[in-house]
Amino acid sequence: TTTTTTTRHRSFTSSASALMAKPGRIGRYQLLRPWQFETMGIARPHELPKRQRVGALAVKVGMTQEWNEHGARVPLTVLWIDECEVVQAKTPEKEGYAALQMGAGSKKRKQITGAEYGHFAARGVQIKRELSEFRVTPDAILPVGTVVDASHFLAGQYVDIQGKTIGKGFQGPMKRWGFAGLPASHGTTKKHRAHGSIGNSQDPGRVWKGKKMAGQMGNRTRTVQNCFVYRVDPERNLIYVVGQVPGKRGNFVRVKDALRKGDPTGCVPDGAPYPAWGFGAFEGRERPTAATTAVMPPPFPMQESSQEA
Repeated sequence: TTTTTTTRHRSFTSSASALMAKPGRIGRYQLLRPWQFETMGIARPHELPKRQRVGALAVKVGMTQEWNEHGARVPLTVLWIDECEVVQAKTPEKEGYAALQMGAGSKKRKQITGAEYGHFAARGVQIKRELSEFRVTPDAILPVGTVVDASHFLAGQYVDIQGKTIGKGFQGPMKRWGFAGLPASHGTTKKHRAHGSIGNSQDPGRVWKGKKMAGQMGNRTRTVQNCFVYRVDPERNLIYVVGQVPGKRGNFVRVKDALRKGDPTGCVPDGAPYPAWGFGAFEGRERPTAATTAVMPPPFPMQESSQEA
């Protein structure tokens, strides 16, 4: 079957094979038309009830490595959840949206202002070093003082980690953007690491916004998505994630369930406590204390399948 589409400027032919999407590039039910959802009795993704639980604030301890069950080296970043608890709960009735303000770490009274001290004293919680707000669904609101530790996450799930990247100061175009620079041969004078021309003269008569030039590098908020949780140690409140995490050692980062790894109803992984340990379906259940390690897929699946055959 061949379909020809003609527009005002061009015409193109799309065959049935060209309309077939490649695996991994489309979402669930993305190719269905609106009337097909009603015919097949499938609810649209935006019509399903969403579920989103709170995340946690963690301290970047550093990096290490381990060898998994396949003998492959796994680079790991260690995150420490330091006394993370709910400081303030925001409800749709009062603030207009559902969210939880989480606090982690500790400070002395002389290190904060009177307004900050009143914020903690009014809620009866300890003074926290770092505060951050997490959006949640209304059924995932937790009372003030609820502790969220490493057992909140599961080994084998994916998380999104947000933090401040390492600041590099004012840098040139070669370090900041990877420019090649000007020729290093004869004739170039004091311009070896310059970026060269930055635009035309009369037309447009200005430099385009977003032009890659020298400037401040780093010290920006960045999010690394779909970080694999390799190990969870509730006894020491440590989380081991595969790969790098933005920021220096000792900086706070935001850890929450991966947004792009869940089903259409939300990003809460199967088996995870919702909304937290001691609430909802997990009321009365004790927090796990033993460390758990995820089982990673083999690094060379094709090679192992051929050996089994």
